[in-house]
Amino acid sequence: MSRLKYLNHYPESLQQQVRDLLEADKLGAMLKRKYPDLNPLQSNKALYGFVQDLKNRYLRKSDPLSKAEYSDKVSAINALGTHSRVSRVQGNKLKAKKEIRIDSRFKQLPEPFLHMIVVHELAHFRELDHNKAFYRLCEHMLPDYHQLELDLRIYLTWLEYAA
Repeated sequence: MSRLKYLNHYPESLQQQVRDLLEADKLGAMLKRKYPDLNPLQSNKALYGFVQDLKNRYLRKSDPLSKAEYSDKVSAINALGTHSRVSRVQGNKLKAKKEIRIDSRFKQLPEPFLHMIVVHELAHFRELDHNKAFYRLCEHMLPDYHQLELDLRIYLTWLEYAA
């Protein structure tokens, strides 16, 4: 249990706290107390509506969202979500479509984690790189973005070691 792949960029002291909680079999109970409700958005249609509402609230001037869906293929590329820009020529115009795919595991995770990953992928509509502007936009859309990202990484670590 020495290597925690979801937490490898965090300080060793935090990783050791997670290891201690895992060994004491207390991490799962702690996470379930903090995040008791699972994601109610089980269909691609519900996910699209959720993503579209967030986009309309925070990124009105961005290109339209053409698709948001759960995908089993996302985890195969070691990601939790992806965003893509597909450009197609239609007549004499270039049409750009933006799509978001979220790892299907989020159907079984608490809703705040889904919210965090959707905000992350939407922020890529405006900022391609993970820079200061990108994270400021994430925090604007979801003020506790960084805490949720850390908690998601801890939750995924617990799921991996509980299996």
